[in-house]
Amino acid sequence: MFIFKKLVLILVLCILFFPIELLGHESRPLYIEINETKSDIYSVDIKAPRSLPDFNVPSLNTPSGCSAQGEEVTALTSDSYLRKSIYNCKGSISGKTVELNYPALNPSITTILNVGLLNGEKYRKLLKAGELSWTIPDKENRYQISKEYTFLGMTHIWDGLDHLLFLLCLVFIASTPSRILITITGFTIAHSITLVLSTLSIVKLPVPPVEAAIALSIVFVASEIARGKKDSLTYKYPVSVSSSFGLLHGFGFASVLRDTGLPQTELPASLLFFNIGVEIGQVIFILAVLMVLFLLNSITPSSIKALFRYDKIAAYLIGSAASFWMIQRVYSFWS
Repeated sequence: MFIFKKLVLILVLCILFFPIELLGHESRPLYIEINETKSDIYSVDIKAPRSLPDFNVPSLNTPSGCSAQGEEVTALTSDSYLRKSIYNCKGSISGKTVELNYPALNPSITTILNVGLLNGEKYRKLLKAGELSWTIPDKENRYQISKEYTFLGMTHIWDGLDHLLFLLCLVFIASTPSRILITITGFTIAHSITLVLSTLSIVKLPVPPVEAAIALSIVFVASEIARGKKDSLTYKYPVSVSSSFGLLHGFGFASVLRDTGLPQTELPASLLFFNIGVEIGQVIFILAVLMVLFLLNSITPSSIKALFRYDKIAAYLIGSAASFWMIQRVYSFWS
């Protein structure tokens, strides 16, 4: 019976702390840009993440009165599929509906649509997972942008397993509520700085090395937990570690915004509310972690606690996943 309890406890911890799929940052949205290049002539660029199989890269069903000009061109890059096409549409497409068409199943990923017209009007829409159509509006709406970018920030942090596991390690290292608050605040301030600098193209770093370095940062904090040396710099001053690596994670957040694009007339609002969304997502995740740890400590017998350290078990699982991501991302430099 004792052995059975041990196995059940390990299984529960694996479910709680180990990602079901070894995917870090397959949270990138589908990105569609429609630009009026000449009167009634529109270019359509679709950028699909590599997480989609090539046979399921979507096309765009244009409004009635639009006809394709020439052949569609599809290209493959290190992290995405690019599909380009040209359409001739009679009259303005404002007020008309465009619709996504997946050849196979709808993968339920977030979609970002940008529309630019010759008269300078720019429209933007974030389609939630599962949404496939959008009626192009006549004017950009500040309230709508703030709501959509807050949602984008929240879903990005929740879908990005690498960021979540880094936060989980910070919670284990900081351990007490006051230290967790200070540590997460340092991480938030740091990644907010690089998020803004990178999104505005003041500081630019290539995405693949940044993502590999983010995986390495998780390996580092997981190894610190596994070693358990409470006198190390990481344990004494966790805010210094969270702030340093937070600068790096900010570049990762910015890569999503660069893929998404930013509205021309509501740039400050979109940046602000994306960051607010990220922070809301972080807080909800950390509160959920603390609740789970509290419940585990409440229901676990003292004899089991003496044999198992939740933080160390989690550190080995997290470190293994992050090591896989790091190798995978480094390998992608040459693939």
